[in-house]
Amino acid sequence: MNKHRCGWCEGDSLYEAYHDKEWGVPVKDDATLFEFLILETFQAGLSWITVLKKRENFRKAFDNFDYRKIADYNQDKIDELLDNPGIIRNKLKIHSTISNAKAFMEIQKEYGSFSKYIWDFVDGKPIKNSLKNYKEGPATTPFSDTISKDLKKRGFKFVGSTVIYAQMQATGMVNDHEVSCFRYNEV
Repeated sequence: MNKHRCGWCEGDSLYEAYHDKEWGVPVKDDATLFEFLILETFQAGLSWITVLKKRENFRKAFDNFDYRKIADYNQDKIDELLDNPGIIRNKLKIHSTISNAKAFMEIQKEYGSFSKYIWDFVDGKPIKNSLKNYKEGPATTPFSDTISKDLKKRGFKFVGSTVIYAQMQATGMVNDHEVSCFRYNEV
């Protein structure tokens, strides 16, 4: 039996697997939220499939996205990352990953967890949209605008509203599966 998926992922097995198992599933774990935040920042200006294909390389290069370790990266580690052909070697994004790790931990201190902080923006519940076609989906919303502004105020970089909305979609804060997609009612 053929399952109907959102149109954006069809035709690529990696994309389909990501769509079927991860995209839109509510994430409350800080480590996973940090991973998606970093991957989304590296995606800025690129396609998600580019990042997805390099995801395992990112995990290895960035110590499995251990924000505690990343916050302590020194120039030698930065140079190593800039020389790593398996990741996106953008100097500003690499530096922002380090500063974002530090800011991430500051939010944890203030709120007890990053999850509590980020999910409070949507009252702890996913927003469920009703898209007939993924192309109808917004790139930003008032929620992503608010979160982006607050994160920037707290020292985060590369967290514009578009990046944050993609983060919200990826981590299930918003359900933007097409209503005809088999995952729409599952997440």
